[in-house]
Amino acid sequence: MHYDIVVIGGGAGGLELAARLGRKLGRTAGRERVLLVDRSVFHIWKPTLHEVAAGTLDAHQEGLSYMILARRNHFSFTLGELVAFDPVGKHMTLGELVGDSGEVLVPARTIGFTRAVLALGSGSNFFGTPGAAEHAWVLEQADDAERFQRHLLGAFTRAAFAEQRRLGVAIVGGGATGVELSAELLEAHALLQEGFGAEQRFRLDITIIEAAPRILSALPEKISKQATLALERKGVRVLTATPVTAIEAARLLTKDGEVRADLIVWAAGIKAAEANTRFGLATNRLNQFIVDDHLRTSVADVYALGDCAQCPWGERTVPARAQAAHQQAAYLANVLLAALRERVVDAPYVYRDFGSLVSLGEKRGVGSLMGGLGGPNFFIEGLLAKWAYMSLHLDHHRAILGPLNTLVLALARLLQRRVSGRLKLH
Repeated sequence: MHYDIVVIGGGAGGLELAARLGRKLGRTAGRERVLLVDRSVFHIWKPTLHEVAAGTLDAHQEGLSYMILARRNHFSFTLGELVAFDPVGKHMTLGELVGDSGEVLVPARTIGFTRAVLALGSGSNFFGTPGAAEHAWVLEQADDAERFQRHLLGAFTRAAFAEQRRLGVAIVGGGATGVELSAELLEAHALLQEGFGAEQRFRLDITIIEAAPRILSALPEKISKQATLALERKGVRVLTATPVTAIEAARLLTKDGEVRADLIVWAAGIKAAEANTRFGLATNRLNQFIVDDHLRTSVADVYALGDCAQCPWGERTVPARAQAAHQQAAYLANVLLAALRERVVDAPYVYRDFGSLVSLGEKRGVGSLMGGLGGPNFFIEGLLAKWAYMSLHLDHHRAILGPLNTLVLALARLLQRRVSGRLKLH
């Protein structure tokens, strides 16, 4: 099978790109236009994985079927994982699909393309820390978050009936994921405590361990200070300038000693898949595809966007953020549509930083909006920041579902929460 455009990876950027192209190109009889490939059957917006992990968001209610999205947006979808890629010969191989009992459901497939976009995302960077891969949980995919949530529920249950009535959680990394996960875990614990009798209530001790001098080091210092103060008021222990040297079962070793914990989560740094280095394209030390300011890789007609791409931004590179993937999807849609008409888009991609928002629980957040109100940085916090944070999620849904469907979906989920509650306990 041959397609005009193949997008590999259905994350925020890849899915939005496929939806934009599909709505513009549609399906043509006898000709396949746009194909989206992903190894999952449903889509979860990656910035919400910490909520899935804490149980405050149900992945099966939040998840959107790629099949239904493909039908609504007029692109094609296939389930599979990229195992081989020939950028010069313009074809790729998807691995075989295997059932629960080990039988081969679908054999390996070869797909040809005229142009391809790699949107493979990224994984965790353990920085060579001994024991991290064996003893720490990661939140890279929806499956990771769901497995952690099931394990967390079991840990909550054990702590409720244990003699010490305590559960310790250590989060390595004080970036947005680590900070937001700590806040959601506190929300989940508080909701659970409301349903427990006095004899089953337990203490939740959360420690964030960050190697940099402050948490949220990539964001303005004011946001970092606000977040630190809010977390410490909630009882979270924040350790900065504390590199983790090793992880063992139920404890972390740092330069200052040890931190004991029943659950350990690794949320420090990202790194693209090592398989990227075998696809015949130039990559960097983080296995990201090196692209130019038009998002072109080292081989013609192959592009990359999102976390798996190293894109120039002045003397720096574009940060791995959802807003960057969103912008790159919009830019590449114009580039690829022009290429199909044998035109060239001369204008380069330029990243625009619209600010940063961090969720600190159901009714709390901190952030900064770049430019506009109040000068270069307009700082917001509290409920206003939380609403702004939620609007980013809704804007992503609007890009793939449209305004009306997004409104209906938001109302349905609000009503569902009022009936069943915020915490998933199954």
